[in-house]
Amino acid sequence: MSEPVHGTWEPTPAARWEDAFLSGNGRHGAMVFGDPDSDRVIVNQHGLVRPNGGENARPPALAAALPELQDRLLAGDTTAGDDFTDGRPLQWVQPFHPAFQVRLRRPAARRHSYRREVDFTTGVVRAECDGWRSDVFVSRADDVVVQYVTEPGLTVDVTLDHRLPGAPRDVSVGHGAVLTPEGALLTLRARYPGGDRAYTGVTLAVVTGGRTRTGLPGIRVAGAGAVLLLTRVRRHTGELDVLAEAGSLRALLPDGDKDPYRRLLDRHTGRHRSAYLRAGLDLDADPDERALPGSELVRLPRSPALVERLFAAGRYHLLSASGMLPPRLTGLWTGEWDTAWSGAFTTDANVNLQTASAAAAALPEVTEAHAALVYGQLPHWRDNARSVFGTRGVVAPAHTDGESGHLHHFSRDYPLHVWTAGADWLLKPLVDHDEVRGARDPRLAAALDEVACFYEDFLTRTDADGHLVVVPSYSPENHPAGSGPVAVNAAMDLSAARHALLTAADYHPGPGAERRRALAARLPSHRINDEGALAEWARDGLRDNYDHRHLSHLYGVWPLDEINPYDTPELAAAAHRALALRGAENDSAHGHLHHALVAARLGDAERVAGALGNVLAGDYFHVSLMSGHYPHRHVYNADAAHTLPAVLIEMLVHSTPGRLVLFPALPTAYPTGRLHGIRTRFGAEIDLDWGPARRTAVVRPARTVRVDLRTSSGARTLQLRAGEDCVLTQGPQ
Repeated sequence: MSEPVHGTWEPTPAARWEDAFLSGNGRHGAMVFGDPDSDRVIVNQHGLVRPNGGENARPPALAAALPELQDRLLAGDTTAGDDFTDGRPLQWVQPFHPAFQVRLRRPAARRHSYRREVDFTTGVVRAECDGWRSDVFVSRADDVVVQYVTEPGLTVDVTLDHRLPGAPRDVSVGHGAVLTPEGALLTLRARYPGGDRAYTGVTLAVVTGGRTRTGLPGIRVAGAGAVLLLTRVRRHTGELDVLAEAGSLRALLPDGDKDPYRRLLDRHTGRHRSAYLRAGLDLDADPDERALPGSELVRLPRSPALVERLFAAGRYHLLSASGMLPPRLTGLWTGEWDTAWSGAFTTDANVNLQTASAAAAALPEVTEAHAALVYGQLPHWRDNARSVFGTRGVVAPAHTDGESGHLHHFSRDYPLHVWTAGADWLLKPLVDHDEVRGARDPRLAAALDEVACFYEDFLTRTDADGHLVVVPSYSPENHPAGSGPVAVNAAMDLSAARHALLTAADYHPGPGAERRRALAARLPSHRINDEGALAEWARDGLRDNYDHRHLSHLYGVWPLDEINPYDTPELAAAAHRALALRGAENDSAHGHLHHALVAARLGDAERVAGALGNVLAGDYFHVSLMSGHYPHRHVYNADAAHTLPAVLIEMLVHSTPGRLVLFPALPTAYPTGRLHGIRTRFGAEIDLDWGPARRTAVVRPARTVRVDLRTSSGARTLQLRAGEDCVLTQGPQ
C-alpha cells in the first residue's frame, strides 16, 4: 500500500514565477524556477516593505467627533458614518516586495530528462537534468538561503538581479563582486528614494575546483565541480557592514568539512522535519494518482490524492511562511514588486483563516509568529484606541505591513477605522494555543486586559431596553442593504465584545472580573431576521446584504464557540440559515473556505463538501500548490493553500476546553482515512481512523479532564486521565 506523498514534482521547468516551488524559514523565502540554462531563485525577506507614506501615517484624531456620530446613528441616520474621517485620502500600508533573483546562466545545450521537485519533509527544492543538479532550501537553523549546484565541468554566470516585474525605476541599486578564498562574494544594495532606508543582499559563493573571475554585476565560474551559494538579506539604514555579513556566512562553513552543504542541510532538517511531521492526513487515495505530478493532479478535483497533497502542501507552506511574522496575503513569497493589496497582513479575515490550523495541527511555530505580529504592535493599537475612540485599551487595524499597527487604511466604502472587533479576533488564536498547552502566556493576559479596558470605556450607550449598544459598528467588509457601512450592533462586534470581556475576566479573576462579566451580560442577544437567519446587524431596520465574500457575522460559530448545535440550538439553526443564504460574491477563495469552516462547526457535511468542491474545481492552485485569490489562479495569494488544512481538520474533529466532537461533518467523498497528531483544547493528542465499517479515535491526554463527547451516536461524558490512552470506537455509519 502506498502512502500520501510529502512533496510534489513536475517533469518540466517553470516558466512563470507563480509556478516556482517554494522554500522558507519564516524570515527568508525562496522561489525556485527557470530551467537549467537560466536557473532562477527569487529571494524574499518578510520585512521588505517599500516606503510609500504609510510608514509615517497616524490614526485619525476623531474622538471628539465620536459622540455626534453615535447620536446620529442611534437616531437612525444610516449615512452618518460617511463623513466620519479626517479628510485624508486612502493610504495603503507599505507594499511587500521581493529582494532580487539569483540568476545562474549556463551555456545553452540540448537537455534531456528534466525533473524538479520539492520535498515537504526537508524543504529542499531540487531540479535535475542530465548531469546537472540544483538543490535549494532556506535554513531554519542558520537563517540562510542555500543553493547547491553540481555538474561535471560546471560553467555558470551568477548574478543578483532586482529587475522583476514592476520594479520601480527610482530605487537606487548598486552591485559588488569580489574574489574570496572560498570563491567570491556578491552584493546587491537597493536604496529607496527620499530617505536612508535600504536593503542589502549578500551572497557567498563557495566554489569547488575550476576558475572563478568577477565581472559586474556578478561572477563567472568555469570548469568547477560544484557551487554553493549562501544568501541573506538585511534591511538597514545607512550602510551595511558587508564584511561582517560575509564573515557571518563564512562562519557557517566548518573548518575541514568537505561537505558543507550536507552539514547545513542536516542542521536545518532537524528543526523543519519534526515540525512538519507532527500531523498528517491519509485518505487511502489511488496510488497511481498519488504518483502524478502536481500539474496533472490539480486537474482531478474529485481525487482524494489531490486533497492529501494539498493538506501536506498547506502545512508545509504555512510552516515555511511563519517565523519572524505570520503569513502575508502571499505567504512569504512574491515575484513582483506590485503585489496585490500591498502583500499586506489583512487582519479582518485572511490572517486568521490562513493560520486557523495552527493550534489543532500542532504548529506552535505559526502561533508564535502570529503572536510576534500582535505583541509587537500593541503600542500602536493603544494609539488607535485613544485617537479614534478616546478610550483606554487597544484597537487593531484591518491592514498592516508588519511594521506599523496604526489604523490609517480607511475610506467611505471601507470604514475600517470603526471596526472594533479586531483585537479580540486576533487574540483568539492565542487563547486557543494557551488552552492546547495548558498554560497561560502573561503577554496574552496583559493584552486581554487591555481589550477589556477598551470595551469598558467604549460601551457607554444603551437602547430603550437597557442593553448596551455597539456604536459605531462595522461588519467587514459589508454594509446593510440600502445603508452606509457604518452601522449599529454588527453581529461580529457583539460576539467580540462579549468574548473579550468574558475571556479577560477568566484570565484576571477578582472584583474586576465580575464587573466585566456584568458588562458582557448587558450586551444584546443576536437577532434572528424575518428569513430565520442570524442577522448581520442586531438592529431593527438594518437589512442583510447576503451576496458577500465575508462571513464576519458568524464569528460566534467559528472560531468562537458562542453559537453551537449543543448549547444554543436555536441560534445555531439561525446561523445555518444565514450560511445557506450567503452568496460567494466574487468567489474569493477565503470566502469559500470560511464558509466550509462555519459549516463544519454546524455539522453540515454536504455544505462543507460543496465549499471544498468550489475551491478544488475552481482552478485556484498553481503548479507550485500555492493558490490564487480568485478562480483560474488569478492573483497570487496564500488563502486557499494555507486555510484548506484547517477545513479538513474541522470536518473530522473539533474541541473546546470541555468538549470533543468527532466526525462532525465528514463528506461522503472520503469514506476511508486516517488523521494523526491533532491537538485538542483540553490537552490531548488525537489520532483518527475511519472506514465504512468502523470509526476509531485514540485520545492521548496530557491532563486529567472531564469532557462532553459528541458523536453521531449521541452524547456522553468522557473521563480522561493524564498519560492513559482512551480508545473510542463507532460502528457502521
